[in-house]
Amino acid sequence: MTRAKLDRVAVTKLVKRYGGERALAGVTLALGGKSMCALLGHNGAGKTTLLGVLSTLMRPTDGTVVYESAGKVVEGAAVRREIGLLAHASLCYPELTARENLEFVAGLYEVDVKLDALLDRVGLDEKARDRAAKTYSRGMIQRLALARALLTEPSLVLLDEPFTGLDRGGAIALGAELAALRDTGAIVVVVTHDLEAIADRTDHVAILRRGKLAFEDRGSYDYERLKAIYHQHAS
Repeated sequence: MTRAKLDRVAVTKLVKRYGGERALAGVTLALGGKSMCALLGHNGAGKTTLLGVLSTLMRPTDGTVVYESAGKVVEGAAVRREIGLLAHASLCYPELTARENLEFVAGLYEVDVKLDALLDRVGLDEKARDRAAKTYSRGMIQRLALARALLTEPSLVLLDEPFTGLDRGGAIALGAELAALRDTGAIVVVVTHDLEAIADRTDHVAILRRGKLAFEDRGSYDYERLKAIYHQHAS
C-alpha cells in the first residue's frame, strides 16, 4: 500500500475544554515538512493538549486539524500510520524486553524493521536490549520510547519532553537525530524546556501562553536568542 507522507498540518482556531477549563483557546498554526517546530511554554500552557490533538488521541472541542500530503487531505488510519508519538507515558510494556516491545508494535503495523539498527540510533545499550523494560532507568525507557515512536518511519513526529532522563551528551545527540529526521522531510514538533538541546536545530518556534499562541516565528535560533524570546513571551 502506498503511504501518504504528510507534508502539511493546518491547525485552525483550535479549542479544547476540560469541563469549565479551557486548555486551548483558538490556536491557529501551520506545520510544514522538513521543519522542526519547538512548541514552548510554561507548564499548563496547553502544549501537551495540543500534541494530544495533533496525534488524534484527543478530539478538539472546536476548530479543525487538517493533514495533507502533496496537496491532498489525508484522514483516518492513513493519518495515524504517519504519526510517531513520544508522550509523557512511555507506552512501552514493562514485562517485555526492548526487542519484544518493538517486535510487538512492528507486528501491529505490519512493517519490517531492523531492530538493532533502530536501537543503535536511539543509543540504547546492547546489553539492555534483552532485559525486561521494567529494569530500565528513566533514560533507558526514554530511548526505548523514542525507538517505538520512530519504528514506522513516521512523517509527523510529536515529542513531549523527549530529553527527560538523558544526560547532556544524550540530549545533544537526540537533538541531532531530530534534525536529521527533519532533513529527510518529516514534520517534527518538540515540546521541551531544554532549550539548549534544540538551539541551532529548530527552524520554527511557537510559544503558548494560557492556551493561546503568544508568539510564532520561523528562522534560525541560537541558544541565547531562543532563551530571550522564551522569557519574553511565555510569561
